[in-house]
Amino acid sequence: MNTDIDAASNEARTLKALTALAQAQRLRIFKALVVAGQDGLTPGVLAEQLGSTPSGLSFHLKELAHSGLIDSEQRGRNLIYRANFARMNGVLAYLTEHCCQGAACEVSITANACTTC
Repeated sequence: MNTDIDAASNEARTLKALTALAQAQRLRIFKALVVAGQDGLTPGVLAEQLGSTPSGLSFHLKELAHSGLIDSEQRGRNLIYRANFARMNGVLAYLTEHCCQGAACEVSITANACTTC
């Protein structure tokens, strides 16, 4: 029974993350934060990079944060946003957990596919 609850909870978290990414501007924001790595970016830099308005950016950042895909940290007067790599890896793991019919899966970087299946 507990496994069913965990599976449903994991499914709900994955759906929330995928829903957040299913919008072009949020996907662009997330990709920019992935590229920035652990240094993260301020909303001002993000807005400049993406040609976005601050109010529109704020709405999208809130949605991505609510999904758990990004985190923020107060640094002085600025907020620094970062991609939550652990959360994104969790989404990817959920999507591929039954790859190779549940057996261990090895992904080839050059082939960009599972080499076991």
